[in-house]
Amino acid sequence: MVVTNHPLASAAGAEILLGGGNAVDAAVAALFALTIVEPMMVGVLGGGLSHIRLADGRHTVVDCLSTAPSAAKPAMYEPTSDGLATARSVARRENDVGAKSVATPGNLAGWCHSLARYGTRSLATVMAPAIRLAAEGFTVSPYLHECTTTRADDIATDPAMAALFLPGGAALAAGSRLVQADAAATLRAIAENGPGWLHGGTLGKRVANHLQEHGGAVSLEDLAAFLPLERAPIRGLYRGHTIIGPPPPASSGVHIAQMLNILEGFDLKALGFGTCETSHLLAEVLKIAFADRAVATADPAFVDVPVERLISKAYAEERRASLDPARAQRWTAGQLRSNESANTTHVTVADADGSVVSATHTINGLFGACVMIPGTGLIANNYMFNFDPHPGRALSIAPGKRVFTSMAPMMIAADGKILHALGLPGGLRIFPSAFQAIINLLDHSMDTQSAVEAPRLWCEGGPLELEPGFPADVATALEAKGHTIQRMLHIGGGMNAISFLPDGTMAGAACWRADGAPVGISGGLARRGVRFSAV
Repeated sequence: MVVTNHPLASAAGAEILLGGGNAVDAAVAALFALTIVEPMMVGVLGGGLSHIRLADGRHTVVDCLSTAPSAAKPAMYEPTSDGLATARSVARRENDVGAKSVATPGNLAGWCHSLARYGTRSLATVMAPAIRLAAEGFTVSPYLHECTTTRADDIATDPAMAALFLPGGAALAAGSRLVQADAAATLRAIAENGPGWLHGGTLGKRVANHLQEHGGAVSLEDLAAFLPLERAPIRGLYRGHTIIGPPPPASSGVHIAQMLNILEGFDLKALGFGTCETSHLLAEVLKIAFADRAVATADPAFVDVPVERLISKAYAEERRASLDPARAQRWTAGQLRSNESANTTHVTVADADGSVVSATHTINGLFGACVMIPGTGLIANNYMFNFDPHPGRALSIAPGKRVFTSMAPMMIAADGKILHALGLPGGLRIFPSAFQAIINLLDHSMDTQSAVEAPRLWCEGGPLELEPGFPADVATALEAKGHTIQRMLHIGGGMNAISFLPDGTMAGAACWRADGAPVGISGGLARRGVRFSAV
């Protein structure tokens, strides 16, 4: 089963599985394909996390999150915000658009690492579908058209990007064909030369020179020094299920476990999905998690993250004791110890041997930094936006520091067996959305499709955002508890998931919030001992 946020990427992964590849091979193929068919979301010059479950049951998280360049400084931007921990606004939008917003990329190194260590196919084999899509082109979807329209003003500032995505000054029309010849040539060269061509080689020189000529900080030395890391996942226990997710600098593993621990003291099944009572509890635990996250969760090489305290049942009891079912509260960080952009993509893959991959990767913002390296077809990330531009905080900029992230490539297991794997794009709204899908599956007994598509809410401490699926009377009741309601067309991005059913089959699901598509492969070779006769 392959589920991605674009049908052509799902087809690329399925092609590799049908050719005998495993889940890792297929996931890497799908990710390369997404760099072509979802160029606004992900690229070689981005970063992310791949959560891999091996056929023998072991889990690892391959961290290829982008890092601050060696020349980066805590005060490299001029903050224009009010100083709140979540504020990212800076003068001239330098951390959002342009070369100065680019962090050292890690996607290519991470994908090649995963393939070399856990895959079975060559880099050229898994890249072949992406190269074909770039060279031959594909049909532009309404989603890609809308994304291009949304960022048209920033795209127009970069000549190479404008020529490709704003032909004649207008956004690519839905139904038109997009051919990316430069990207095809670059991918062919990567397939032939490997990741070193970017991380220290000829391509790396072109990338670093262009960025530095335009005020960026990423150097060839930064590219050459980048290394993906393998990290042990966070494990939480919720109602007899093991919840497995990525550790810091990701927020998801720690804070999903924390929120589930708090909610374990409430009967959510009896309270019901989407009710005022359940929605209030979800909003309050989200505010608790964000309050703790702001001071405690960052790159563990730079910040002492109190993981065991945050995910402990004892800490959950302390936080639960302060939670009032009747009214909304303002939350500050708990007694721990003193001490992002909404545009991403996701891939979920499972093979017949028990290997599973849940991978979330991005160039951060919509079309990243809106900078294309001339002649390469590659779009640079704007990952520097994820750092706090105010010095002296857990999430402040430091040379070589990995960006923190809300990415949530999650898995659920019980009795040693994998039950679900899921993930989604959506910036700060990623791990809260994944958290709600887990509750949908385990508390509300939803099927996979319903769990990923169900209405979502989100709250960081300000307004409580609700999707249209929440009825007006629920919103009114929540206001009576003290919440300020803000209606949103959608919260987070298109989730995709795979569930492993008791009869040995798989169910794949992709939701309405993106161009997602599940591709399932069944059947197989003829059974041994079958006799065939010609008539």
